[in-house]
Amino acid sequence: MAVPFSNQAEEKGVDEGARQPGDAVRRDVRGPWKERLPEVVDVIMRTLEDRGTVGHVCTYALPHQDVIVLIINLLSRLLFPGYFGEKAMHRANLEFHLRETANIAFDLLCEEIAKCLVHAGAESSKEARERCAQEAQRHAFDLLGKFPALIDLLDGDVRAAYLGDPAATGSDEIVVCYPGFRALLIFRIAHELHVQGVPLLPRVMTEHAHQHTGIDIHPGATIGRNFFIDHGTGVVIGETTQIGENVKMYQGVTLGALSFPTDEHGDLRRGFKRHPTIEDEVVIYSNATILGAVTIGGGSVIGGNVFLTHSVEPHSKVTREGPGHRIRKMRRRAR
Repeated sequence: MAVPFSNQAEEKGVDEGARQPGDAVRRDVRGPWKERLPEVVDVIMRTLEDRGTVGHVCTYALPHQDVIVLIINLLSRLLFPGYFGEKAMHRANLEFHLRETANIAFDLLCEEIAKCLVHAGAESSKEARERCAQEAQRHAFDLLGKFPALIDLLDGDVRAAYLGDPAATGSDEIVVCYPGFRALLIFRIAHELHVQGVPLLPRVMTEHAHQHTGIDIHPGATIGRNFFIDHGTGVVIGETTQIGENVKMYQGVTLGALSFPTDEHGDLRRGFKRHPTIEDEVVIYSNATILGAVTIGGGSVIGGNVFLTHSVEPHSKVTREGPGHRIRKMRRRAR
């Protein structure tokens, strides 16, 4: 049984990068300003109490972002052995490598998922922790059980990238180098956890991908087979977006919400369809913006810099209207 909130991560030697600043050798600074530090701490303490955030302290641990990044790397190695680790993989030791990686990833997943479940339930009793620990094991096992299907899905994404980018030299380059594929790999893992109802952790995963690739995909989005993001920087895909099969998009595309309606209390409404549906075989060129619960019909092409807030029929070509470019020769300066 996985024990939540243990020191598993440290025992496995994976938490070295998470040391606190004061863990290093420090100089004992003395002087009048140091003596007044308790005054500052008292003010901070009163501010936290007024804000109501002190009640969270010492109740339960939040998921550890550095450990979640490690989990992403371990799961990536399961999906694509030999691509993301430091060691060369050989067929003779591949099964051992997969078993070892799966065991470590499972233990860490159990611990971090348990933290997320306790946080979502806002209850830190012993019974609640034990219940969340058991539920976390089920979630972790269910996720790993989806990996054969995920491997097939991601293989299709690699093929789509190779067929969609004449600059690609092969699948190895796509898996190792392409930010669009990296963001999609992390998204597909996070999406499975989101579908299972795991709170918080899927969002931490996709925000890590966002930080490192510049591609922001909410784990709640639905993305079909053979999806390719070329270049990728600045792409935003909202929570209730639905994307069909064989869709291709370029950098700077936004699939967002048109507005944020509120309820009778003035709070934002949540849990309803507010992002676009992109049907099969659609191509969306760079910096296009599509907002609201609209539908882009299958086989359509959306041109660069287009701003859309309404649906379009299948096999449409949408381009931006406006004056053309003006090109003129410059006068050569006398030397």
